[in-house]
Amino acid sequence: MAFLTDRKRAVGMGSAKSGTHHHWQMMVTSVALLVLVPLFVFTFGMILGAPYADVIAYYQRPFPAVVAILTLLVGFFHFRLGVQTVIEDYVHGFARKAAIIFMICLSYAAAGFAVFAIIRIAL
Repeated sequence: MAFLTDRKRAVGMGSAKSGTHHHWQMMVTSVALLVLVPLFVFTFGMILGAPYADVIAYYQRPFPAVVAILTLLVGFFHFRLGVQTVIEDYVHGFARKAAIIFMICLSYAAAGFAVFAIIRIAL
């Protein structure tokens, strides 16, 4: 006959340390993307198919450049949070740590490259 308390049953099932903060970050980035993605599509769509010189001149204006930078930064941050959640749910052991570190580095590198490219175009 096993006498297990609720606490004993819950041991090893995870903890509620950073879940609320992670969820809050996901919600904030989702709302930010809800505003930024239509702006990005609108600004990007206006210049789609234009010659290279026109694209450079268009992204030298502050509004399209800022919208593109913010969309990419928030988008890659949201991507990192989502992939981290998937990895934490389905990968275990050392592979979990390695995958999380790899995805964090990959998302920040991609965001940095994208922002660098837009800033280089804008200046």
